[in-house]
Amino acid sequence: MSTVTYAAQAVTALPHLPAGLASAPFADNPSLDFSDTPWWLHLVKALLVFVFLLVNTLIVIWFERRVIGRMQQRPGPNRTGPFGLLQTLADGVKLALKEDLTPKNADKIVFALAPVIAGAMAFVSFAIIPLGPTVSMFGHQTPLQLTDIPVAVLLVLAVAGVGVYGIVLAGWSSGSTYPLLGGLRSTAQVISYEIAMGLSLVAVFLYSGSMSTSQIVAAQKDLWYIIPAFFSFFVYVITMVGETNRLPFDLAEGEGELTGGFHTEYSSLKFAMFFLGEYVNMFTVAALATTMFLGGWQAPPGIAAINDGMFNEGWWGLLWFVIKLWLFMFFFVWLRGSLPRVRYDQFMRFGWKFLIPVTLAWVVVVAFIRGSQLGYFGDAALTLGNRQFPVFSIVFVVIVSLGALLAVWVWDNKKIEKDAARSAPAPEEIDPFAGGYPVPPLPGQRLKEPTMAISDRTDATDKEAARG
Repeated sequence: MSTVTYAAQAVTALPHLPAGLASAPFADNPSLDFSDTPWWLHLVKALLVFVFLLVNTLIVIWFERRVIGRMQQRPGPNRTGPFGLLQTLADGVKLALKEDLTPKNADKIVFALAPVIAGAMAFVSFAIIPLGPTVSMFGHQTPLQLTDIPVAVLLVLAVAGVGVYGIVLAGWSSGSTYPLLGGLRSTAQVISYEIAMGLSLVAVFLYSGSMSTSQIVAAQKDLWYIIPAFFSFFVYVITMVGETNRLPFDLAEGEGELTGGFHTEYSSLKFAMFFLGEYVNMFTVAALATTMFLGGWQAPPGIAAINDGMFNEGWWGLLWFVIKLWLFMFFFVWLRGSLPRVRYDQFMRFGWKFLIPVTLAWVVVVAFIRGSQLGYFGDAALTLGNRQFPVFSIVFVVIVSLGALLAVWVWDNKKIEKDAARSAPAPEEIDPFAGGYPVPPLPGQRLKEPTMAISDRTDATDKEAARG
C-alpha cells in the first residue's frame, strides 16, 4: 500500500471530519495537466518567461524614471529613442563596456559568484507562477506555467532565502567595511521580514486548503482572498518592499551612510547582475501577491461574468495577470518617489515587535474562523439574506473585535500620557547636576546655584584641618 493511499484511507476514516471534506481529493495536488506538454515546449516556455522578465525589467526602469520625474517636476529620460524608451538599453551597454574592477583584498571566487547567485535566484521563483489558463501552443494544450508542485509557495520563500546569500557573500568577499555592513544589514532585514511574509501567507493556505499556486488561483474563482485575508495582504505588501530592499526600506544599500552598501566595490556586468536581480525580484513578489490575493490570472469579477466567463479563457488570462502585476510596479515606484528612507532600528523594531506578533495572532483568528466554516465547532448557523454564517465565527469575531478595541484604547491612553508629559511646561529653575551629569538649560531657564551638602562641608573642613 502506498503512503498516499494509506493517508487517504486514514483521512476518510476520521469520524469528526465533515462529509464533504473527508471525501474530497487531496487539494495539495496541482490542478494543472502537463501531459500534453513535450520537453521542448517546456524549454520554449522557460525562454518566453526569461524574455518576459527581461523586457519588463527594461520597461519598468524607464517607467520608474519617468514617473518619479513627473512627481519631482522634471522630464526624466527623453533623449535616447522615442520618449527615452532606449535609455535603459543604453545604460546596459554602458555597464557592459565599463572596466571590471576587483579589489585587491577581495576573495575573487566568491566575489564573482555572488552576483551570479543574486541574479539567477531572481528568475527561479517565476517557474511556479501561473501566468494564465491552459492555452494552445504549437498544437499542444499546455498551461501558461512552467511547473507546479504541492508546496510551490514554499519554493518561492526558499529561493528568496537562497538569493540573500548573493548579497551577504558580496558584502563579505569585497574585503571592505561598508559592503560588509550592508551585507549584515541585508541578512537581518531579509530574515526578519521573511518570517512575517511566510506568516502572512498562512491565512491563504487555510482558506484554499493548498500550497499549490494553481489550486490557490482556482479557489479564488468566486472571491479573491484580498477580502477575507485583508490583513495578510497588508502585511505581505509591507514585507515584499522590505524583501526587495526598495525605498523606503533600502537599508542594505543606504547611500547616505554606506556609500552603496553591499555592491560598493562592484562595477560593469557584476553590478548589472545585482541591478537586474533587484528588479526581477520586484516582479516575483508582485506576481506572488497577484496569485495569492488578487485571483491570479482571472478577470475582475464584473468582467469575468460576461458571456459565461469568455474573458477568463485562453490568452485573456495573461492580459489580466500583466495588468495586476503592473499595478504593483506602480506602487513600488510611487513609494520610492514619496517616502524617505526609514531608520534601521525603527525598521527592525517594526518587523520583530509588531508585524510578527500581530501576524501570529491573525493566523490564529483565521484558523478558528476557517475551522468553524468547516464545521469543527458545531453546525449552528445564522442566516442573513441568502448566506449562512456559523454562530461560532460571529461570536469569535465579536470577542476579537472587543479585544482589539480594548488594546487600542489602552495604547491611546498611554500615548496621551506620553504626549502630556512631553508638553508639560519646563521648570523656570533647574539644577544642572540633578541627574548626575551637567545638563545645559533651555532658553528662558535659570540655573540653580549648586550648594554643598553639610556632610561635604564637614569633610572639607576636616581636610583643611589635617593640612594645617
